[in-house]
Amino acid sequence: MRRLPLAQHRPGAARCLRRTPLAHRRRRLQHFPGRALLALLLASAVAACDSGPSTPAGPVDDPARRDLHSYANSDEIRVTHIELDLEVGFDERRLRGSAMLSFDRLVEGADALILDTRDLTITAVESWSPTGGFDAATFSLAEADPVLGAPLTVVLPPQATRARVSYETSPGASGLQWLTPEQTAGREQPFMFTQSQAIHARSWIPLQDSPAVRVTYGARIRTPAGLRAVMSAANDPEAAADGDYRFDMPQSIPSYLIALAAGDLAFRSLGERTGVYAEPSVVDAAADEFADTESMMAATEQLYGPYRWERYDLLVLPPSFPFGGMENPRLTFATPTILAGDRSLVSLVAHELAHSWSGNLVTNATWRDFWLNEGFTVYLERRIVEAVYGPDREAMEAVLGLRALHADLDRLDDADQILHVDLAGRDPDAGMTQVPYEKGALFLRRLEEAAGRERFDAFLRGYFDHFAFRSITTADFLAYAAEHLLTDEALAGAVPVEEWVRAPGLPADAPRPASDAFDIVETAAAQWAGGAVRAADLETAAWTTHEWLHFLAVLPERLEPARMAELDGAFGLTASPNAEIAHQWFLLAIRNAYRPADAPLERYLLEIGRRKLILPLYAALAATPAGRDRARAIYRRARPGYHPISTGSIDPLLGWDG
Repeated sequence: MRRLPLAQHRPGAARCLRRTPLAHRRRRLQHFPGRALLALLLASAVAACDSGPSTPAGPVDDPARRDLHSYANSDEIRVTHIELDLEVGFDERRLRGSAMLSFDRLVEGADALILDTRDLTITAVESWSPTGGFDAATFSLAEADPVLGAPLTVVLPPQATRARVSYETSPGASGLQWLTPEQTAGREQPFMFTQSQAIHARSWIPLQDSPAVRVTYGARIRTPAGLRAVMSAANDPEAAADGDYRFDMPQSIPSYLIALAAGDLAFRSLGERTGVYAEPSVVDAAADEFADTESMMAATEQLYGPYRWERYDLLVLPPSFPFGGMENPRLTFATPTILAGDRSLVSLVAHELAHSWSGNLVTNATWRDFWLNEGFTVYLERRIVEAVYGPDREAMEAVLGLRALHADLDRLDDADQILHVDLAGRDPDAGMTQVPYEKGALFLRRLEEAAGRERFDAFLRGYFDHFAFRSITTADFLAYAAEHLLTDEALAGAVPVEEWVRAPGLPADAPRPASDAFDIVETAAAQWAGGAVRAADLETAAWTTHEWLHFLAVLPERLEPARMAELDGAFGLTASPNAEIAHQWFLLAIRNAYRPADAPLERYLLEIGRRKLILPLYAALAATPAGRDRARAIYRRARPGYHPISTGSIDPLLGWDG
């Protein structure tokens, strides 16, 4: 990432602010020693509003709440609302327009608003006050850090309550992806979408890019006529596709949940509160795949209380989307790789829906508290799957999750096996392993086992109510659990909470999910591997995706070409339309140099950009010198269609320098 030059000040600028982030923070901390009490009082007042701008659950100057991945001085001046006015420029691959930020001063005399940016070109900054209207403001853009970007400092007059920043994004903005018509399903119109988590919102909006800062927002988005824009806000599927759209998000959300997409989109209703957007050639298949969404919502509400976001819609993105899903409120962004045709992969929908409670409603205050988002969400996801599809399916998914966790524990350093992980000086994406997801979920499952399901469900419902529309730390959760769940010595002593949260690996009391269906699969795999039965004679007709994934995972790592061909001939694995099954098969094919899979593997890597699926395949290829050369050759062709988040992981793996 390029280093940004200092922005030009407006005439009459008083000073040039080029402090380093650390010096910058120290100066602020020393200058306002008494701000904690005032900030806490303001926090209490604002938190009284159920869905308005909200603050962390405790004092904002608590070191545990300090966001090491944001330059923002949100402990002094806190943004509460953002109004976006943006034009989507497909030809230039830029967003261009303005962001107007309303804010509260938490500290008397605070005279500068500091925002996060990355690769933004700032063209003007203005401040607004009730008495004077808009005036040009003094501003500066400091040197950029490769991970954090550059702080934008805006000098504020005493009466100012808003600031408007005019800007444009970079064609290589990390939070944006621009697709040509050829990279979409319809191949007729371009497409763009955002991905703001963890700290990529700053690459397309100048803002306080911290999960501790919750804002409401509105937007006017202009696109070429015929293309529809949608956001993580109130969307109108009946609005004319005239290229001029307005949005309102009345509930407060952290910056990483602000989302935008624009393309050739159609809509299908799934239920009274649910629907799906997708390209016209995909939307009907998506509607069929997601038909159980309303049932999932009802099950979750019965367990954990009302859904507080009015609507829950999904947007199926083109295949380059780097994640399985992104829980943008009101509008989950989803990968098309879950469109298996049999609803076998819709646990991803359950996961993203669950985020409407864990993550979106109650949010991690810093990225080292990420397990509060994802561990809770995996736990809720499994409960939703159990309620809608039954305990057998939940058990299979839990076993697969445990296997993924063990794979990460085997490769991670001890420090990264901790739930409350230390991310100082690191990209927060480094903490997005299976540890916050699966270890976090196992911790909650252990608490459920110790307390009993009925009591634990009541505890979680109270937790979501108590912290609704707030951002909290690990310490906040542990204090709440001590007061409302682990209230007697026997129960508190039954679960080694500190070991779960702050020690590597898994405690001895960790739950061990098991599946009777998988026991049968393992027997079949052993019989085939031992030569006792032919592949064609295995009783697989009723197997689900989960059983196939388990079967492929427990086969011997080394198989002769004839044995690979036997499996492929019996089950058509090389040609599987299921992205997850194909992924697992291609891993086996790479390890065993199964040449008939070479061309389909290459097509897979060229057509899919989901990081979870492609990164392990590139890693498997790169395990040998010849495979590394092949991986680089494929990557050279595929890379232009991948999202920056995916290339950011694959580039160092392959030593890619362009």
